[in-house]
Amino acid sequence: MSRYAKRLDRDLARWREAGWISEDGESNIRRDLASTDSSKLDLASALGILGAVLIGFGAMSFIAAHWNEMPRLFRLALIFGGLFASYGVAGMLFERRHPTFAHAAVLVGVSIFGAGIMLIAQMFHIEGHPPDAVLTWALGALAAGVILKSNPALAVAMLLVCLWAGWETGDTGEVFWPFLIGWGAVTAAIAWRGWSGGLHLAAVAMAIWIVSLGYWLFDGNGQGVVVGLGLLIAAAGIAAPLVDERLSPWSTSGAAYGLCIAYAGLFALQFVKELPLDYFILLAILSLALVLGGIALGLRLGSPALLWLGYAGFSLEVLGIYFKTVGSLLGSSFFFLSAGILVIFLAVVAYRLHARVQPGLEASS
Repeated sequence: MSRYAKRLDRDLARWREAGWISEDGESNIRRDLASTDSSKLDLASALGILGAVLIGFGAMSFIAAHWNEMPRLFRLALIFGGLFASYGVAGMLFERRHPTFAHAAVLVGVSIFGAGIMLIAQMFHIEGHPPDAVLTWALGALAAGVILKSNPALAVAMLLVCLWAGWETGDTGEVFWPFLIGWGAVTAAIAWRGWSGGLHLAAVAMAIWIVSLGYWLFDGNGQGVVVGLGLLIAAAGIAAPLVDERLSPWSTSGAAYGLCIAYAGLFALQFVKELPLDYFILLAILSLALVLGGIALGLRLGSPALLWLGYAGFSLEVLGIYFKTVGSLLGSSFFFLSAGILVIFLAVVAYRLHARVQPGLEASS
């Protein structure tokens, strides 16, 4: 059962006890939920996916071990036969309404496609730019995901695009801007599928790429750009519902990703390179203000994810400052004492504000 279904299951019982819905209404809602919960994945289905993927890799390993003993034409027949057979089986399983096993067959086909690229290159002694093979593999996974409407294939395509960009960046030592094209193509396909989990995967990939800019731009001094982009993304996430109410579900996520990116830039500015003490203190204050602002935003929006990210950022920042100033025990103790007093003061202020607002809310209701 999905997270939404679990929460709705608890809410339905509470609403029925409160008299807001009847027993028949609750039963109808549960019946409709059970018929439309496409995210349901039982143990048998999960094991089926793992088994299919393992069989696919086992078959490829066996073929690779006996590759040189096979005639060239037979090798090509194995590759293309296995590829089309996998996709054919996937189509049949989709028609028979076994989507989990169908996606497993698609993943086997994507795996065979990638292995075929490498094996054919070896067979015909094709020498080229190795990351191009990964790009070709990513395009094949993207095509399979779009044509067969397979979210797992789109996830593999996104991971392969990231591998392609990382490989190119490692080879050139520069920012690999074509990543944006590959990322945009896969993200567009994910958005077309309406797959929220895939959009989060795309957001994580983009966040990692933006953070990496700080280590490649301006000879490794591009952390300020990372901080600026993170703050812009966070601001866009917060302001999104004001522009279009339909963007409200993504407001919290946008703010969370933006704050994480901005904090990653600030953290690198503080701890990657040696800084004058006054500059370090200023950055530490800004970082603490950022994570405390994230916690406040999480409380305001009722987002546990933002709260825990804020707590994690605060803990990481405090530990980082401690290790950075560990040479001065007096300075470290003063810092922890000051930070503790500040946080307690903020807690008191928040409590008083809540106490003032709560009566007003009760009166208006």
